[in-house]
Amino acid sequence: MRRTWNGAPLLFLFVTVFVDMIGYGIVVPLLPFYVQQYASGAVLIGLLGSLYAAMQFVGGPFLGGLSDRVGRRPVLLLCLFGTSLSYLLLGMANTLPLMVAAVALAGAAAGTLAVAQAYIADSTSPEQRAHRLGLIGAAFGLGLITGPVLGGLLSLLSLNAPAFAASALGLGNMSLGFFALPESLPTERRMPAPILHLNPVSQLRGVLRMSRIRALLLVVALLNLSFAGLLTNFPLFSNVRFGWDTAGNSFFFAFVGLCAVLTQGVLLGRLQPYFGEERLLLGGLSLVALNLGLMAFVPFGWMLYPVVGVLAVGFGITIPSLTALISRRVSGHDQGKVMGGQQAILSLTLILGPVIAGIAFDYLGVPAPYWIGGLLAALALLVAVFRGFVAAQ
Repeated sequence: MRRTWNGAPLLFLFVTVFVDMIGYGIVVPLLPFYVQQYASGAVLIGLLGSLYAAMQFVGGPFLGGLSDRVGRRPVLLLCLFGTSLSYLLLGMANTLPLMVAAVALAGAAAGTLAVAQAYIADSTSPEQRAHRLGLIGAAFGLGLITGPVLGGLLSLLSLNAPAFAASALGLGNMSLGFFALPESLPTERRMPAPILHLNPVSQLRGVLRMSRIRALLLVVALLNLSFAGLLTNFPLFSNVRFGWDTAGNSFFFAFVGLCAVLTQGVLLGRLQPYFGEERLLLGGLSLVALNLGLMAFVPFGWMLYPVVGVLAVGFGITIPSLTALISRRVSGHDQGKVMGGQQAILSLTLILGPVIAGIAFDYLGVPAPYWIGGLLAALALLVAVFRGFVAAQ
């Protein structure tokens, strides 16, 4: 029997993801400045980013599968505590090894989004799922807008102040959840999977055996790979191509985040009842493929605003629709495992994407990461059309 949903858990999950991404947005843009206190070089900063993604690859499936075993609530609280502790360690770090340990812990604890998605899948009907997943996506984008602004202001006090503030936010969020968040997964629906089977390889193998979602997971991989390297590459692209400085990039990222929030928080809920997840997925993928390709060819910087605004709308429509379709094709016992496996795929793309984008930028030309991203998104569209959800019905 599905639990009756009320607004309080959704509000808490919205706040949880929002605050979690505020902490991430506060700390990550300042990470190069933390590193430069002890060492220099873009390679080291890139390696720290890959370390975060690699630890997320290990931790995401484990935490998602663990939530199928013990419930969503304790795992979500564990993620929030681990994230808070990692930011505290980063603020206190006075050596490079301590900083590396803090980044590794942050990546290992980064299962909040996957567990929150599983919580929603437990607690909502299939008809409501895409809209409520979209609200969580809006919280994600809103946190990414707010975090860098707060981090920049707090850094005026000291370089360590943003990390301590992010830690305090995480701890406060965990405390609120301890008293306010009910469990969404009843005991009779839990899966007693052995702890040793909750590693990323076993989890991915188990998820990939699910033939009903295999093609959709390939869409997840191709879509995120098309996008994964662009966050780290875009400031370099915009500077070389259009002469944008850090302020220009900050305004641009705020604009992109605003588009994502409006799409997932407002537009998706209006479109989903009329079109359904299947059509929204195809439409969103089409927008992503087209506008990623267009980014490679725009002659003036101001043109990036409409092109990337439409790209953000496409991405904001695609991700919740894709997640909802995947969740509808698996049983309630497997929601956490599948969301964790999806997070592992995302982490792999975050490891590979920056490398691919960097090599393409250096050896194929400044616009190469964007037309390559467009091709990957177009391939994801083809998979969705010919091998995806229609055959799974």
